[in-house]
Amino acid sequence: MRTLIRNISQLVAVPPGPVRGPAFSNPPVIDRAALVIEGEKIAWLGREADSPGGQFEHVLDAEGGTVVPGLIDCHTHAVFAGSREDEFVRKIQGASYLEILQAGGGIRSTMRSVRAASVDEIVEESLPRLTRMLGSGTTTVEIKSGYGLSPEDEVKLLLAIREIGRRLPMEIVPTYLAAHTTPPEYEGRPGDYLAAMTDDALLARIIGEGLAEFADVFTERGAFSVDESRRYLEACRRRGLVPKVHAEQLSSSGSTRMGVALGAASVDHLEFITDEDIAALAGSGTIPVLLPGCSFFLGTPPAPARKLIAAGLPVALATDCNPGSSMIESLPLIMSIACTMLKMTPAECLVACTANAAAALRREDRLGAIAVGHQADLLILYVPNVNAWPYRVGVKSVWKVIRKGRVT
Repeated sequence: MRTLIRNISQLVAVPPGPVRGPAFSNPPVIDRAALVIEGEKIAWLGREADSPGGQFEHVLDAEGGTVVPGLIDCHTHAVFAGSREDEFVRKIQGASYLEILQAGGGIRSTMRSVRAASVDEIVEESLPRLTRMLGSGTTTVEIKSGYGLSPEDEVKLLLAIREIGRRLPMEIVPTYLAAHTTPPEYEGRPGDYLAAMTDDALLARIIGEGLAEFADVFTERGAFSVDESRRYLEACRRRGLVPKVHAEQLSSSGSTRMGVALGAASVDHLEFITDEDIAALAGSGTIPVLLPGCSFFLGTPPAPARKLIAAGLPVALATDCNPGSSMIESLPLIMSIACTMLKMTPAECLVACTANAAAALRREDRLGAIAVGHQADLLILYVPNVNAWPYRVGVKSVWKVIRKGRVT
């Protein structure tokens, strides 16, 4: 099938990731553009006046809108059960994230809801959330486990994530985050807990059934130390899971350098990143993923985005959609927050949510870019240029979502 998209006011031809330096801040823009899709892939792009002829089964009029790559949310916890709006109010009243966690709330609160729910119940509760994310322009989403905190309940979450992937026209990327925090039955025994969660038979099932592609760990006070995190990730890596790290969110721990040493696909958060960490990232293939929704939601200092960009790092952005520290489903809203809080430009935010997010999920060879041969995951926006998108905060600007060459 051959499709022509015409009458595009502005086509933002984000190149394949990882993107850094001048290209990060100034991706190619084609005015009065057109684009040709053949099957599931992009076959041609350029000025409409130069568009190729021939037969097209479908001609889609963009009506003077902007065309960009489909968004990629490379860090979420979007599949869970229960709600924590009571903690939201407590935080407004002054309780800290760690205080709530240490009082038995936080991750453990959602753990109790997940343990009480079936796979089907978790799917039915989470499916509307992912459907809304698709509607806001997210065509690929990474989803972590981490709210079961036992072998059977972590597998339950991974099964729910897989089922959601079967029901929605999105690419779902599953991550095994058993090392989120220690459950009550292992209080004071994090080593024993991690040993149980890296049992050979458990990891063999996760890999054998294709339930996860990455392994992640929350390295922080109240969660796991750098040494504990390293042992967990090394055990998962031996079985074939690619490391990721929740790094430097609430304090500086050295977890970024640990992730780089392990060849992590990404290190995420980085609110307390140091110059030494930045230097380690600059010499690596690890992608720094920033989650400004947490700073917005918790009222905490944001990551030093401009410093990372100035160091030539391929910065990515994600929602961190989760019930405790960033109950935000919309990547366009995150782009607006990144513009105001991180001082990133709209074009930088777009690259961070597409090409570099694809690199954080090791999919940059086929996703996140508008390039010939790349998968035709595209958005047509109501707005005439990319700057107008995050400027219109909280306003739905996505007109059509195209996934693998088809309008969803």
